[in-house]
Amino acid sequence: MKFAYSGRPLLATMMSAVVLAGCVGSAGVVPQPRAPQPPYNPRGAVSAPIGQPVRADVPAPQTPADPGFRRPPPGLNERIFQLWRTFPGKTGIAVQRIDGEWSVAQRGDELFPQQSVSKLWVVLTVLDAVDAGRISLDQRVRIGPEDLTLFHQPLAARVQAQGSVTMSVRELIETAVTQSDNTANDSLLRTVGGPDAVRRFIDKHDLGAIRFGPGERLLQAGTAGLAWQQAYSVGRAFYQARAALPDSTRLAARNAYLANPPDGASPAAMARALTRLARGDLLSAESTEYVLDVMSRTKSGPRRLKAGLPAGWKFLHKTGTGQDYKGATAGYNDIGIATAPDGTRYAIVVLLGDTTASVPARMTMMQAVSGAVAKFHGR
Repeated sequence: MKFAYSGRPLLATMMSAVVLAGCVGSAGVVPQPRAPQPPYNPRGAVSAPIGQPVRADVPAPQTPADPGFRRPPPGLNERIFQLWRTFPGKTGIAVQRIDGEWSVAQRGDELFPQQSVSKLWVVLTVLDAVDAGRISLDQRVRIGPEDLTLFHQPLAARVQAQGSVTMSVRELIETAVTQSDNTANDSLLRTVGGPDAVRRFIDKHDLGAIRFGPGERLLQAGTAGLAWQQAYSVGRAFYQARAALPDSTRLAARNAYLANPPDGASPAAMARALTRLARGDLLSAESTEYVLDVMSRTKSGPRRLKAGLPAGWKFLHKTGTGQDYKGATAGYNDIGIATAPDGTRYAIVVLLGDTTASVPARMTMMQAVSGAVAKFHGR
């Protein structure tokens, strides 16, 4: 359909409208947005949007989750139970994945004698004091004949030969952990404030069912049925005094110790403490790295948990061994952190509270526990 117009009136009307539009202020004119222009392509082609993307029917591939992060590998708990059930004596076992969310245990909440495992809490208390600026790793500590203890104390020979020795806190930590030297440990304990300081550290960090005893001399004397005398620290004086006791005294003291160990700890609590230590929850980053490095050089117990791990695994640990009485040992322990070749870490705790099994059988059992962790890793 076509329309035709003619005449000057119409032309004048149109011209007036144009002039009027040009006189309107800019605020009254709202320009329309420009349509988006396709990007320039130097090759001459252009690309233009073609609407909303269409979601594919097949989901995008995702990285597979670690199957062992939230739950223990299938079969591990059963294997741990089998080892625990068939081993003679009172046994506690705990395994916890440090970088995960699970743990398994047998008799995990019962108290077991720690023996020299408790040296770890002394060292952590000292390093906590170092982090707070109350102690320096370079601080010097004198050790004289009055400071000697009993059983394993390589420092005793030096003290007896020289009259006294002076060592740094750093040297005492190395000696107490890697050589399990009782005199080095008691010297650290004395320096940091005694047993109460260690108990305060355990309470402050809410480590749970972990006790700390009265120190090496009083603990071992009480377990044997003796009252401590400093003369027992020389040579085999302690062994001779213990051997002179009636069997009834020895047995009563031993049974009392096992029933309520003043240095008792539960396997589950110790596994949690190792986990928190490895995660950096207990000490500064520097002190955490330092103590884990020291533990990696432990010389005692090479055929306990460590020997059960295959090549490529790393293990750092602390052992403990109690007194024997007629073939039974009140505490034969090993606790530590195992690291798989892929970096996954596990806290492993095996505490033999009271057993008549031979030493080779004890070590074989411990190796079977750590070996099971390695075998089921990644499943």
